[in-house]
Order: sequence, then C-alpha cells, then structure tokens
Amino acid sequence: MANLALQLRGYRLTTAEILYHLPDHPGLLQSFLWQELDLAPRFPRLCRFLGFWQSEIEGRLHSVKVASAALITPAELRVCGSEFRLH
Repeated sequence: MANLALQLRGYRLTTAEILYHLPDHPGLLQSFLWQELDLAPRFPRLCRFLGFWQSEIEGRLHSVKVASAALITPAELRVCGSEFRLH
C-alpha cells in the first residue's frame, strides 16, 4: 500500500545502470542495476544512493544511465463503434 501512495504523489519507477571500476582491476568495468521508486527529474533517492556508493564502496564510479517510467497513468478511452445485446 505504501508504494501506491508514493506513486499517487508523483514517484516513478526509476532504474539506474551503474558502471564502476573493479577495485582490484581498475581497467575492468562491472555493471550494477539499481531500481526504486523515485521523484523525477531530481532523483533524490538515487543521488543519496550514489553518495553512499562514493563514500562507502571501493569501486570508483564510471557512469550512470537512468530510466524512469510512471506506473500509474490515465486510462485510454476508446469509442465503441457498435453495441450488441443478447437477451
């Protein structure tokens, strides 16, 4: 129920692909996927997570790709061309 309340307040499903350098082999990149409900376009939860990453995790960040999509959208309205009734 908490997720629904967040979505009604404008939160969107946000996915980030984080590429980072391996601590033991800095020439190699590893991929990490992060997914959470967050507020676009500022993404405060993602920024907080990236701040945690930089201060607590040894792997240096290379790049971050972000995608965001609203899960609750207005319904589409279609006009019905005909109506059939069965008695």
